[in-house]
Amino acid sequence: MATLMEDLITVLNQEADMYSELLELAKKKTPIIVKGGVEELQKITDEEQETLVRVEALDKKRAGVMKDIANVTNRDVKTLKLRDLIQLMEKRPQEHDALASVRDRLNTAVSNLKLVNEQNGVLIRQSLDMINFNLALERSMRAGPETGNYTRYASNAGDVLGGAQGGFDAKQ
Repeated sequence: MATLMEDLITVLNQEADMYSELLELAKKKTPIIVKGGVEELQKITDEEQETLVRVEALDKKRAGVMKDIANVTNRDVKTLKLRDLIQLMEKRPQEHDALASVRDRLNTAVSNLKLVNEQNGVLIRQSLDMINFNLALERSMRAGPETGNYTRYASNAGDVLGGAQGGFDAKQ
């Protein structure tokens, strides 16, 4: 059991390190999103993907260790939580404290990552809104006012002034 706990603590520490890396990458993205650096943002996103692959591998390893611990302690792996293990280890202060410490570290890293990602999401939505506003403004500037021609039934039959201007002309 002691070896399994050591393995679990090691894997959880590695996961906490990976989430801290993801947090640093997310923090790097914030000013890049603000200034609109698409290429730099792509590089950081690629780094994030690589880190997430490592997190996924660690997560599988952690799940395997938790399964082994559940078998040894005769508990259901689906309902066994880290807080349950911490309570089980109360008579072993070294393992208890190490598990509690790594759980707190992991929780802090994940919640901070969530906050920064939410902030970055808001910034990206604002950037998209600004792009959409600029596109709409550009379209409205290209369309001119209509002429004042009316039919005998008082409906507008005028043409749009400046409406012939298009976007891209392949013939030029």
